[in-house]
Amino acid sequence: MSAALPADGRVEAAWKVLASVDDPEIPALSIVDLGLVRFVAERPDGTLEVGLSPTYVGCPATEVIRESVETALSKAGAGAFAVTQVLSPAWSSDWITVDGRRKLDAYGIVPPDRPAASLREVLRGNRPVGCPRCRSTDTECVSEFGSTPCKSLYRCRACLEPFEYFKCI
Repeated sequence: MSAALPADGRVEAAWKVLASVDDPEIPALSIVDLGLVRFVAERPDGTLEVGLSPTYVGCPATEVIRESVETALSKAGAGAFAVTQVLSPAWSSDWITVDGRRKLDAYGIVPPDRPAASLREVLRGNRPVGCPRCRSTDTECVSEFGSTPCKSLYRCRACLEPFEYFKCI
């Protein structure tokens, strides 16, 4: 175990620890980049509380993320803490940080470009999705579901590469 988090600035130090926890399905991003950490607060009894939102209720990575958070906070010497699941409001792709969107794109997954107002928007309607490799917008949706339900599978007609699009949820 490393040195304990400082008593003064404990919440800010915990945010830094959480920013080092990678998403298990997209390891190029942290859970903070994805907006999965809803809050970090210190309770009156001194317990550090971390609120986590899954990308969707059935996300199979939810428990792995919780365990990763608990391990990271324990190793950082966070002291007493509790991890709370936050389901309301439901996670939104709007919560992905600017840096997270940049990292998604660099990783080869097209980030959502704007908030979705309806299911039609989630399913992209007629807006083109640009290829993360060659930037062509001559692309086609191969499947509404990619490696995870929160992503769609696309193919670029210009460079013929497959790629994923992180849905606006």
